[in-house]
Amino acid sequence: MRPRTRIFVACQLLLAAAAARADLYVVVHADNPVRQISAKETVDLFMGRKRSFPDGDHALPFDLPRDSAARAGFYRALTGMDLAQINSYWARLMFSGQTMPPQPMPSEAAMLEVVKRNPGAIGYLSQEPADKGVRVVLVLPEPR
Repeated sequence: MRPRTRIFVACQLLLAAAAARADLYVVVHADNPVRQISAKETVDLFMGRKRSFPDGDHALPFDLPRDSAARAGFYRALTGMDLAQINSYWARLMFSGQTMPPQPMPSEAAMLEVVKRNPGAIGYLSQEPADKGVRVVLVLPEPR
């Protein structure tokens, strides 16, 4: 292979890898007063440590199915834990009766719809939403 061709192929591979990397978007209802939320506050909501937004309003976190790739990426980006660790965490909390995990939605489309219908809902999507019924409050870069 000629040197120029190798450089071209290497550049194409780098561009493809960059395009394959996907951010995750934490979303709330468009009328929710929360404009942005920190990663720590998001961890607290999705791990059952807190039940309200930073402004004190009740929060209803929603999740994706246990085997969803977006769910795995979300928890890895948010907590650094894999799904086995997350599932174990929730099993312990549920067994002790302390709290319940976020309600799972069957798909991202269902997640988007439930957040659009409920001002207290918070969820996440693997693509930036174009829908005006929700607002992005945190962008989580996919971990490398």
